[in-house]
Amino acid sequence: MKVAVTTLAFCVAALLALGLVMLYSSSVTQVGGHYLMMQLIWCAFGFTLCVTATALDYQLFKKIATPIFILALLLLLLVLVPHIGRKINGARRWFDFHGVRFQPSELGKIALIIMLAWYGDRYQRQMQTWKRGIIFPGALIALMLGLVFVEPDRGTTILLAAVSGTMLLIAGVRLKCIVLPVLLGVAGLAVSLLHDPMRLRRIFGWWDMEQHKDGVGYQAYQAMIALGSGGWTGLGLGNGRQKLGFVPEDHTDFIFSIIGEELGLIATLLVVLAFVVIAICGIYIALRARDPFGSLLAAGITFLISLQAAINIGVVTSALPNKGLPLPFISYGGSNLLAMLTCVGLLFSIARQAPAREKVRATAAVIDENPFAAKAT
Repeated sequence: MKVAVTTLAFCVAALLALGLVMLYSSSVTQVGGHYLMMQLIWCAFGFTLCVTATALDYQLFKKIATPIFILALLLLLLVLVPHIGRKINGARRWFDFHGVRFQPSELGKIALIIMLAWYGDRYQRQMQTWKRGIIFPGALIALMLGLVFVEPDRGTTILLAAVSGTMLLIAGVRLKCIVLPVLLGVAGLAVSLLHDPMRLRRIFGWWDMEQHKDGVGYQAYQAMIALGSGGWTGLGLGNGRQKLGFVPEDHTDFIFSIIGEELGLIATLLVVLAFVVIAICGIYIALRARDPFGSLLAAGITFLISLQAAINIGVVTSALPNKGLPLPFISYGGSNLLAMLTCVGLLFSIARQAPAREKVRATAAVIDENPFAAKAT
């Protein structure tokens, strides 16, 4: 377990360091060191949350799962209210406190994972029934996803739907039972896209990028140019050209393209490898957790981080349509960084409690092998 925790900490620290360096490189010509200083402040707060979550017994979150979930729902409702939530580019997703923005959907991610972990632990013997395995947890998921969906935030909705479905399967829901809700969700998403001209144009732009490179496909096209011009080793740190106004959001959702341009294919592959290693460490921690709640919580967190990274990289490399999700630990943004570092702290907490279970197993094995040990009657 120590190896998994150390490796996980190293990968997260390496990604954070890379993110700070690339954030400064991508924004220094536009805003100087402002973004870097803000990200350092968010890192300090995130580190505090990570250490706090590590020190706490993760069982505490089982007791407060419902209040956290209700709080997240209330914040998601409030952000939709005019003059309370901040509307940017047609989406109302942020609270703005004198220039400091907070995105409540990030809290919603953690709240939903904790709630489903609590639910799966409490009703683990009944998860194969429609009532306990699909209807009740489906209602909880629908509440959270519905509020995120109407912001609108399709990317986070899809991400949370995938994480929730995976957690239900791990908790014991039969695959055949989850097929119908998945099909209904996909159908609902398709209908919403058909009535959303902007996102429909994005899909067409992704499908035929060359034809739409001066319109809706401009961002993805410029990102591909950045990745391609970097070659194996890159143009050198600070020497990228696409960050000079060609790639929109180059310090947030599309920072991966700047990494590819300045540091090359080798660096981007190392970033992918780091996320793969984080996923492996998270799965290991989930398998060694001392109880079903810890296993489900670790699995949900691991899949959240891994899938969000995969979607972001997929968008930047044009393997997926534009979803607007940040790259964990690297992209600029306080809300996501706080959420991701809190998730890492929860993983550390679960790992910290795991040795007790392994010691009990070892003691039980010794007793079973000792013919002179007292046997319970």
